[in-house]
Amino acid sequence: MGTYLDHAATSPMSDEVIEAYTMALKHVGNPSSVHSAGQEARAMLEDARERIAKLVNCDRNEVIFTSGGTESNNLAITGLFAKRPGNLIISAYTEHHAALDPIEFLQSNGAEVHWVGVDSNGVWDLEELENLLVERASDVALISLMWVNNETGVLNPIDRVCKLAEPYGIPVHSDAVAAFGHTETDFARSGLATMAFAAHKVGGPVGIGALIVGRQVSLEPLLHGGGQERGLRAGTMNAPAAHAFAVAAEATQPDYEPLAKQLIDGVGTLGRLIRGDAPGVANIVSFVFPGSAGDSMLFLLDQQNIEVSNGSACTAGVTRASHVLLAMGMSEADAASALRFSFGPTTTQAEIAQVLAVLPQVVATARKI
Repeated sequence: MGTYLDHAATSPMSDEVIEAYTMALKHVGNPSSVHSAGQEARAMLEDARERIAKLVNCDRNEVIFTSGGTESNNLAITGLFAKRPGNLIISAYTEHHAALDPIEFLQSNGAEVHWVGVDSNGVWDLEELENLLVERASDVALISLMWVNNETGVLNPIDRVCKLAEPYGIPVHSDAVAAFGHTETDFARSGLATMAFAAHKVGGPVGIGALIVGRQVSLEPLLHGGGQERGLRAGTMNAPAAHAFAVAAEATQPDYEPLAKQLIDGVGTLGRLIRGDAPGVANIVSFVFPGSAGDSMLFLLDQQNIEVSNGSACTAGVTRASHVLLAMGMSEADAASALRFSFGPTTTQAEIAQVLAVLPQVVATARKI
């Protein structure tokens, strides 16, 4: 691997996590079986559940293991909507497609959706939200808004959203995939009804994630079968992946502020920081480079053995401007000139220096293409 600066897409597993995962995979037993091997697998699963719960300050029974962030978001959004009175869903166009698409699916089947506006930095218009709740709270089934934007790194005030919704008893779901491990995600203090995250964003295996579901929250399951995971997620539980998830999640993330500052200072006037002066997590730093096509810059950087992205990996290969940046009011041309740099435990200052050494020529070449 060269200079890998796409940890927000997938952060590689450390040797410690790989070893823990490998050892767990050698264990035979279905966690639902009553024999000794099955109960040992169950103990592994429940230990992982306890460890994840401790990290996000929730009850162990509130941790529902899933296949990842997409399933967690789908379960929360469609599951809450099915159990709630009201037909109105409140969200924002800056959400990840793992939340946008189930909302739009429900909309195509009769739900009403209100898309809250955002400013040029991607921060929600809470005055608009507050006014909407005053006028139409009885119509609202749920609110779904992400804690940290996966493309821009902007840190939104999810606690304020929960406080606005609380007097009306409206459940709030948050896609916390980009927040988990990079800012405090205290479920008990947040006021959220549900919260989604995924292991591979913090150096765990692909294919395992979790949805935190408050004890008093009622959801309609997506999958029906053996009644596993509080009856909310049927299917044989993946104890080895859950174990590796817990090991990865417990690993302390480095302080990425020096790396972010180095990159932002080094880019200078060559590009524009997308989130502006809004608060954000330090591990995601995104810029627009007006006049340069993002896909061309990706190709040119890849030739230099530098791997970054121009948005969500889930829409990679789709040659259109980011829906997030368009929702923030950017032109198609500027939105198509974006690059996202995201850091992980292996990222070094030398790698940032390597990027800064080649970036001016990469941008200049891309502007000629």
